[in-house]
Amino acid sequence: MPTSALQVARTGLEAQDARMRVIANNLANVGTTAFKRDRANFATLAYQDARVAGQRSSGETAYATGLNLGTGVAVQSTSQIMTQGALSTTNNAFDLALDGDGYFQIEMPGGRIGYSRAGNFTLSAEGQLVTQLGYPVQPAITVPEGATAIAVSPDGIVSATLPGEAEPAELGQIQVARFTNPAGLQAIGDNFLAETAASGAAELAPAGENGRGNIRQGMLESSNVNIVEELVEMIECQRAYEISSKMVSAVDEMLRNANQTL
Repeated sequence: MPTSALQVARTGLEAQDARMRVIANNLANVGTTAFKRDRANFATLAYQDARVAGQRSSGETAYATGLNLGTGVAVQSTSQIMTQGALSTTNNAFDLALDGDGYFQIEMPGGRIGYSRAGNFTLSAEGQLVTQLGYPVQPAITVPEGATAIAVSPDGIVSATLPGEAEPAELGQIQVARFTNPAGLQAIGDNFLAETAASGAAELAPAGENGRGNIRQGMLESSNVNIVEELVEMIECQRAYEISSKMVSAVDEMLRNANQTL
């Protein structure tokens, strides 16, 4: 069944509405620690071939061009833009930033492992290094009561000075996860990403090894959202939506005139 211009314009409205939702989410998370902006990717819908190029036009000739009518557009996917956000100094010993590629490992409820670049950690009542929601960092790091001068080296080794000891004691080492295809990770909220079949399995190693970023203590990674760029995208999206709306009105008027005439 042929697709009318009205239906094509409707797909344009739906696509730009989805794009605006992506832009709105980016702007809403401009202050979210280590947030990565999303981009909407579009693709054409199936074409209706009224005539195929090369098809016989007579017994001796063939059409040099075809007659292909598009049926509109759809959002094909969303992509996370993985560029690193600026590192801001907090001077909080439990704030950690990854300067380069990789993710922190977090044990979520039920034993599921989540991955995040948000390193605004704190200590639980038991002295364990946890997220703001109380989820423990993996491998587990526990700071003994009374420990002072807590330090995290660029390769993730956590050390502290314990009561009665002159030399700092090593408490553990934070591992950094990498993925073959980080764009395939699934965003599940609360700054967490989940492993999928598309991302591949997590590859763990100390920070700084095999392309992994170094850990910067007392710093946090900011969102990589650029407000000016998002506002330009928003204006462009709004104009595209308005054009599709006018197309709907124009086609509706054409159909009304046709009905009145015929």
